[in-house]
Amino acid sequence: MERGQYPEVVLKLLRIMNICPTLHSPPYKYPKPLFHSFQTKPNQLSISSGLISTTFSYKTYSLLSSLESSKLLKMFHNLLGAITGHNNDGSTKQITGTVVLMKKNVLDFNDFNASVLDRVHELLGQRVSLQLISAVNADSENGLKGKLGKPAYLEDWISTITPLTAGDSAYKVTFDWEDEIGVPGAILIKNNHHSQFYLKTITLEDVPGEGTVHFVCNSWVYPVEKYTKDRVFFVNKTYLPSETPLPLQKYREDELVHLRGDGKGELQEYDRVYDYAYYNDLGNPDKGPDYARPTLGGSSEYPYPRRGRTGRAPTESDPSSESRVPLLMSLDIYVPRDERFGHLKMSDFLAYALKSIAQFIRPELEAVFDKTPNEFDSFEDVLKLYEGGIPLPEGFLKDIGDNIPLEMIKEIFRTDGAEFLRFPTPEVIKKNRLAWRTDEEFAREMLAGVNPVNISLLQAFPPASTLDPKVYGDQSSTITEEHIKNNLDGLTVEQALKSNKLFILDHHDALMPYVRRINSNTSSKIYASRTLLFLKSDGTLKPLVIELSLPHPDGDQLGRISSVFTPAEEGVESSIWQLAKAYVAVNDSGVHQLISHWLNTHAVCEPVVIATNRQLSVVHPIYKLLHPHFRDTMNINALARQILINAGGILETTVFPARYSMEMSSVVYKNWVFPEQALPADLIKRGMAVKDESSPHGLRLLIQDYPYGVDGIEIWFAIRNWVEDYCSFYYKTDDIVQKDTELQSWWKELVEEGHGDKKDEPWWPKMQTREELIETCTIIIWTSSALHAAVNFGQYPYAGYLPCRPTVSRRFMPEKGTPEYDELESNPDKAFLKTITAQFQTVLGIALIEILSRHSTDEVYLGQRDTPNWTSDAKELEAFDRFGKKLAEIEEKITNLNNDENLKNRVGKVEVPYTLLYPTGESGIAGKGIPNSVSI
Repeated sequence: MERGQYPEVVLKLLRIMNICPTLHSPPYKYPKPLFHSFQTKPNQLSISSGLISTTFSYKTYSLLSSLESSKLLKMFHNLLGAITGHNNDGSTKQITGTVVLMKKNVLDFNDFNASVLDRVHELLGQRVSLQLISAVNADSENGLKGKLGKPAYLEDWISTITPLTAGDSAYKVTFDWEDEIGVPGAILIKNNHHSQFYLKTITLEDVPGEGTVHFVCNSWVYPVEKYTKDRVFFVNKTYLPSETPLPLQKYREDELVHLRGDGKGELQEYDRVYDYAYYNDLGNPDKGPDYARPTLGGSSEYPYPRRGRTGRAPTESDPSSESRVPLLMSLDIYVPRDERFGHLKMSDFLAYALKSIAQFIRPELEAVFDKTPNEFDSFEDVLKLYEGGIPLPEGFLKDIGDNIPLEMIKEIFRTDGAEFLRFPTPEVIKKNRLAWRTDEEFAREMLAGVNPVNISLLQAFPPASTLDPKVYGDQSSTITEEHIKNNLDGLTVEQALKSNKLFILDHHDALMPYVRRINSNTSSKIYASRTLLFLKSDGTLKPLVIELSLPHPDGDQLGRISSVFTPAEEGVESSIWQLAKAYVAVNDSGVHQLISHWLNTHAVCEPVVIATNRQLSVVHPIYKLLHPHFRDTMNINALARQILINAGGILETTVFPARYSMEMSSVVYKNWVFPEQALPADLIKRGMAVKDESSPHGLRLLIQDYPYGVDGIEIWFAIRNWVEDYCSFYYKTDDIVQKDTELQSWWKELVEEGHGDKKDEPWWPKMQTREELIETCTIIIWTSSALHAAVNFGQYPYAGYLPCRPTVSRRFMPEKGTPEYDELESNPDKAFLKTITAQFQTVLGIALIEILSRHSTDEVYLGQRDTPNWTSDAKELEAFDRFGKKLAEIEEKITNLNNDENLKNRVGKVEVPYTLLYPTGESGIAGKGIPNSVSI
């Protein structure tokens, strides 16, 4: 018999089970063999595959054949019902419901083998059952838990045709109404099938005394044998712990106990456990000392926020380090199943894309570029990445094609049919190819670029250092009045200071402790830097001076050796000034990725996700407020630990601190202060704003045209007003905050466990007042949504063109009398390109940030929810609607500001409007949109 052909008896069985409903006439073919073998014997038919082995008697087969009629199929289920006692003779009242779920899928397609097995289980009576739980009547024989109703079953699982692509399917369920249920408060569900499914919602109609009742589930439900506790979903009502109906209290408490786990063993994909661990899985000491990394967290030397626990075994060579998941198994790194990407997020594609760069494409590219010693010889060569591409050797795609699907290679590296590396043109060079090199744009990006959160007001001249002089010697600035006095538009230095005209981008103290190690033990050659800027009358900034510093060659305690550079427009001095700006850009890129982006959004948000799921019930008002802002965070962080921030990972390869990257972020975390994560507090601390009751929101920016500050303040206070409206509905007084047992446990654990290395800091809110609760929740929402959007989604628009924001410097500033200085005089562009990020690192870095700068097609933005019935409280829905309308007003305001030609920092000479805090986005690299969460 030909491969792919099956006898009619087999195909009829497939049709009956609705597995292959289109096969109605011979020859019965299917693209791939569904079953490895089938046998017909005198009394039975046997079918088997790698996953299925089923035997049907011909009597059973004859019965199944007759079930092709839906009426007969229902008759068959009625017959089963009669046998099992699950039938209804019409004498009792019934209520109907609709269950919306998504079947197990692989990538964007339904898992075929899972569908086969689920239908077999369904035929054998192993079905999906649901039982109502009473919110008003307790069962004294079951620990006063709410009374359980009789099981009802999802109907028509076999006959419901589900789409080939992953998506929602709706099933009917019919409950025999029992008066002792009274008011349904929860539903207990058991999945007796072979495979898991994603349960989205359950809606009951015509419930006596209640009408329509909604259950918002949004959770993967695995087969019953995977669980030690039944899955329970609560109605979409909101209860403080003290207000929970007595019959539901034990269910509420038991669910939280289960989610905390017991802290033992390796966690599996079906586990729902949220627990804490140190960052002790970044290194791989078993691979050799070059891959060993210090544990971050749990010590005063390397404090860090906690990550999610996986429970993997320790490494063989270092018991304090956790073993790593093999690179090809990156998707299997544990996070609770409900924290994984949704199918529309293309989680597998994203993870495989990143994994592909590291595992297969990266070695191939290294080999290619090692064979081509010439680097980018000119800026025209760099532009070929976007306009024509870089030719790849013959057979390059074939070499890696065995490991990575061609479409994925094209998606990652924009490879066209002629086998070129090609990327979309970044916004920063789309309208004007040269504007990025101007002093105006260099300064503007400190206010409206991808890292607008570091610039600060200069408080004293010359700039001071806070480094310990006993360890680092004299680290004071060598910038003098002579360097800047002729460039202050007629003001003296003292006058400029007093009138708040001087600003600084300070990357000195954070980097100096690591400069010697980085320059000695990596390929990078960096300086600590200070950049001073002057605020002009038109609201723009102009750079005044750049100071580049190295530790004294004879020892740290001898202080620094510094050079000072001032702007120049002609001759070799102009080329030296361009290089000085490049060294600053390198520093800013590293600080941006490691601190502004990773540490201050990704890392600090994860403990909040863990603590919330461990201590706040899904019916708690603060859980409902915060939960949308956790979407995908644990998943993207786990993948980052696996392939981005790990030893030898992409970040270490493409950012100047290399092996010291994460260690540096740990040292900076020592200065992290939770209340200062509030935007107003941050602006005031940096001297970018002052309190002013006459200004909107009581805050006045010292640079009025500070796009991040202007838009950020609007977004911050919109969030805060929404949070205040929401919290005030449930917490009328401070006393209610204090007596909320779950809330107090949540905050205690977040401080003492999630940020355990800083638990004794005096600045933590005490969580005793409604004001503290409102401010805390606003900070959490701001950090996970707007702050992350501001520092993430501008990466490709600005840094996609690496000369604008190089990530590595490979040699020091040339000195007179050296060949490098001669090259700088004769061919400044080539000298510039030989100093910054190398060709291979450029391609790898661009590929990475292109992926990370994209909005997914299923993005849920600030002011949106993924289900309209997330709460049953009408006043809260009205408040949320007001929040959405306020955000729409802000969008209109941002558009108007960007069209105002008097505001020169909004668009700049590169003609890139500032839209990173525009609330609504669109899929792809849009450079706008505030997702609810740290989701990429």
